[in-house]
Amino acid sequence: MSAILIFMAGIAGIIGWWMASQRLTSKPWLEVGLASDAPGMRGSSETIAKIGLGIFLAVVGALFTLFISAYLSRMGGADWWGIPIPRLLWVNTTALAASSVALQWAKTEARTNRRERLNTALAAAFVTAVLFVAGQFTAWWQLMSEGYVLADNPSNSFFYMITGLHGLHIVGGLFVLGRTAIRARTGPAARVRLSVDLCAIYWHFMFIVWLVLFALFAGWANSFVDLCRQLVT
Repeated sequence: MSAILIFMAGIAGIIGWWMASQRLTSKPWLEVGLASDAPGMRGSSETIAKIGLGIFLAVVGALFTLFISAYLSRMGGADWWGIPIPRLLWVNTTALAASSVALQWAKTEARTNRRERLNTALAAAFVTAVLFVAGQFTAWWQLMSEGYVLADNPSNSFFYMITGLHGLHIVGGLFVLGRTAIRARTGPAARVRLSVDLCAIYWHFMFIVWLVLFALFAGWANSFVDLCRQLVT
């Protein structure tokens, strides 16, 4: 439970830092000058969009936190047999990391409105994300071919359920990323920049979530939980 609280505190800290960077913690009643000159008043649609995404990511983070809590609580049962982690997951992690880096690159190119480099960066992010999803399906197929089916034991069920949920979020993000890539070719610079920013924030968040899940399935989280318990007791 202490590990879950620390994870939730980390997610809250990331969201709080991000909100502060968006000037969402500023005090407009203390600002001096005309309202039309205030940076927070300009681009209000951008601020609203980022607030909406922040709320959505907070809900997603809470959902995965609940699954992680259930996983840690259930793994102490007598009927629990740990599922082996395919080596392909390392490749998949690298692909998702490359996709996140490519979107950060796209974010930089969008700010300078260099469309050719922006299109290349978005294409790289899309392709590497597709490779991640395809790799996840391949890892599932490898495990099932070795007899680790969904209903065999709770460890298998949790693995397929949690990785499947994460994969669905990546697939949903791919649709938005595809629309952003199309919009980047002919759309107005301000709108393209906002779309790329939102995609980058979402992608970085999902990559962090995947790192936590990967550590959980690889067994590294057990040592972390034991350390948290020792600190609490």
